[in-house]
Amino acid sequence: MNTQSRGGFARRARPLLGTIVDIGVRAGSANATPIDAAFAEIDALQRCLSRFDPASDIARFNALPAGASLAPGTATLEVLRAAQTLSVATASLFDISCGTGPDGWACRDGRLHKLHARTRLDLGGIGKGYAVDRAVQRMIDHGATAGWVNAGGDLRVFGDIELPVSVRDESNGGARPFADLTDGAFATSHHGGAHVSVAAPLCLWADALTKVVALSGDASHPLLARHGALAWLH
Repeated sequence: MNTQSRGGFARRARPLLGTIVDIGVRAGSANATPIDAAFAEIDALQRCLSRFDPASDIARFNALPAGASLAPGTATLEVLRAAQTLSVATASLFDISCGTGPDGWACRDGRLHKLHARTRLDLGGIGKGYAVDRAVQRMIDHGATAGWVNAGGDLRVFGDIELPVSVRDESNGGARPFADLTDGAFATSHHGGAHVSVAAPLCLWADALTKVVALSGDASHPLLARHGALAWLH
């Protein structure tokens, strides 16, 4: 997914979350501080949520033996609880264990418990959207009135702007215009041969629901309405 910025916005990009994160903010309404704060937030969350960082909550959980537990940070707990809600609602179709044991972990009393030794968690299907939402909130906290955060296809726009969005054109190559996004989130995912796009109020749900739609093949899945989302298969 590509975004095209309009005039009057400051814009910067950095490699984070295994992709390029592009952040824009209305110039003149704030200085560079909102962008710096957004990047700092994403960097901190990457260190909590990435299974590739040996010090992260997820990597430490993956190294635990069965029966052990740990106290994850607040951000990790929030993502895990959202993932748990989706897992229950989809009968484990949404599975952050990636088949290693959807029943092999549990969040109880503020702790993350490992129930089966084989279980390994990966928040790649939901954590990026959460990081985008948190980055947007940090920008707003630092005085930004309008802008966007785009993490390699997980996009959230806020304020009184419309951001043109393009999606990959699989038939002819390149990208094609798809929609204008205003004060909301949009995510596109390629999974199992299907390209799925989801629009939702929050990027966490847009990100995660692309996987639900791709795996179910149902662009009218009941979870979409529950989270104020719309989906397209293309």
